[in-house]
Amino acid sequence: MSDLNELQTTILAEIAAALDEAALDAVRVSALGKKGSISALLSGLGKMTPEARKSEGAAINSLKDNVNAALAERRAVLKEAALEARLKTETIDVTLPAPAQGVALGRIHPVTQVMDELAEIFADMGFAIAEGPDIESDDYNFTKLNFPPDHPARDMHDTFFFNPDKDGNRRVLRTHTSPVQVRTMLTQKPPIRVICPGRTYRCDSDQTHTPMFHQVEGLVIDRSANLGHLKWILEEFLKAFFEVPEVKMRFRPSYFPFTEPSMEADVQCSRKGGEVRFGEGEDWLEILGCGMVHPNVLRNCGLDPDVYQGFAWGIGIDRLAMLKYGMPDLRAFFEADVRWLKHYGFRPLDLPTLAGGLSG
Repeated sequence: MSDLNELQTTILAEIAAALDEAALDAVRVSALGKKGSISALLSGLGKMTPEARKSEGAAINSLKDNVNAALAERRAVLKEAALEARLKTETIDVTLPAPAQGVALGRIHPVTQVMDELAEIFADMGFAIAEGPDIESDDYNFTKLNFPPDHPARDMHDTFFFNPDKDGNRRVLRTHTSPVQVRTMLTQKPPIRVICPGRTYRCDSDQTHTPMFHQVEGLVIDRSANLGHLKWILEEFLKAFFEVPEVKMRFRPSYFPFTEPSMEADVQCSRKGGEVRFGEGEDWLEILGCGMVHPNVLRNCGLDPDVYQGFAWGIGIDRLAMLKYGMPDLRAFFEADVRWLKHYGFRPLDLPTLAGGLSG
């Protein structure tokens, strides 16, 4: 009996000394586990005489009950202490603003934002959105757009070519969204008014160029479309996009195989303080290329140039985003840096509208 009293004293002392639930559970296992000290005593009862078993069994079970009661009492104390410690470390200042959760944490990429802004502006002017595949045939990407067979843009330094197929034809990653214009003219009858936003690919990479970039092109085909219409559309677009009351543009002669005449369009701006501002200043910034659709392109797409004429333009979406929102390096657009996206991104539910403001 004295051995049982000593064992109980030892176990109860270990229970009282346990500083956390892990330590307390270790004491429980050492006493009541399969190989515990009290379990060993209970397993030895079968070897005793009936008289000894009766007296020893009662004493051992009493020891077991006392230990279980002490364990439960100590566990309750430790749980209370752990809760108090946790509450002290998790104190909430209810005067602070609630943290953002769910959809409020997300951000719209600037490229997506600008695409939405473009769609809103041109939809207001009666344009539909046309799309096409990123992988194109040489015919749609070059030939039907009046590129001569030896044109430099066909060279590997500018274009990503796939391996030739069994017939020797090579498909390409489209170098512009102009093939979408071709597909539109082949499948729709004039009048046509579409914009063609999407990804394009060229072998180029630096601070203002990436191998994959985004472009939007516009196309109008009608019986009376002319450069005056083109100029008005571009001016209205730039005023709405940059959210300024007035813009001044100038058009310089240029060359594109698919337009004639071809022009580069500059917009007047201010570059003071390293910041580009439109609608003011005395500087000029090249913003896009445009022109009247070449008669050969119309013929290649099944349209009679003696009946129909049209104009087209193309703008880099990534460059528009850089100019409007002050982003210095195009490569950061594609680095998947969450910190960058949190800084330059847009709230997902603030959809751009002409009435409420394109950029929120």
